[in-house]
Amino acid sequence: MQVVIKTDIKEYPLLNRGKVRDIYEIDKNTLLIITTDRISTFDIVLDDPIPYKGIILNQISLFWMKQLQNIIPNHILEDSVEHFPKTLQAYAPILQGRSVLVKKAKPLPIEAIVRGYISGSGWKDYLKTGTICGQKIPSNLQESEKFEEPLFTPSTKAEIGSSDENISIEETYKLIGKDVTQKVKNISISLFSKGSSFALNKGFIIADTKFELGFINNELTLIDEVLTPDSSRFWSLNSYIPGKSQESFDKQYLRDWLNSKSWDKKSQHPPLTKDVIKNTQTKYHDVYTLLTGDTLTLPEL
Repeated sequence: MQVVIKTDIKEYPLLNRGKVRDIYEIDKNTLLIITTDRISTFDIVLDDPIPYKGIILNQISLFWMKQLQNIIPNHILEDSVEHFPKTLQAYAPILQGRSVLVKKAKPLPIEAIVRGYISGSGWKDYLKTGTICGQKIPSNLQESEKFEEPLFTPSTKAEIGSSDENISIEETYKLIGKDVTQKVKNISISLFSKGSSFALNKGFIIADTKFELGFINNELTLIDEVLTPDSSRFWSLNSYIPGKSQESFDKQYLRDWLNSKSWDKKSQHPPLTKDVIKNTQTKYHDVYTLLTGDTLTLPEL
């Protein structure tokens, strides 16, 4: 088991190196997705990785894909490296636990964001305008308060170094059409509702999340990561109190630490301390453990 920051699979073309994932084309219908230990915050990929975070994220996504497959099909073909093509076996030490073979999809040009509680950019938007992404919501809400019904607030997809932009439902119609927008909304809220209910029974709240959907053979399909600490806000149910920010099991901890260093988010980021790296990894692993009742055997930091 190795810490993986960047991959170099010479036998296949690299299609994309994102903030966290490296994607290779195996053939015209199949992709290899490797979840590295890179971590991004404030739309910047940090120099310091969180060791084995990619394994944790990949295993959480695989868990949810199985839990949610009755709502929408997903793109997973294979997650056992032993069953990957023979040419990939030499890379087993870096692929084990953190990689999947998937069906190639045509991704939608939006992020399907669902908010169950008011927090983050939604809270900031609400304080300024009384709305979230142009949607009117009740007045006098407190920070971290639960919505009566989950809110669908799509955004654009940004390149590395740029920020996703929240867009209105009407703007989403222009990008993907009214019918597809309604289907994406219904599916995303169903996924969020089932995932949230499951998580509540395990002791934590999923405040909000983003889903990625795409078309495979003209069928909407769930792709990329699902309900992970990179794509969602996880709060402790036991310590939840509306009216303030919440104890989190996601990278909000890392954002808060960086903010405490008065970083301008433009210059070189402050080096992450050993404690910050360890605490971040622990929070991610806690999500996996709480969800599955299992633990991952990871090398000591």
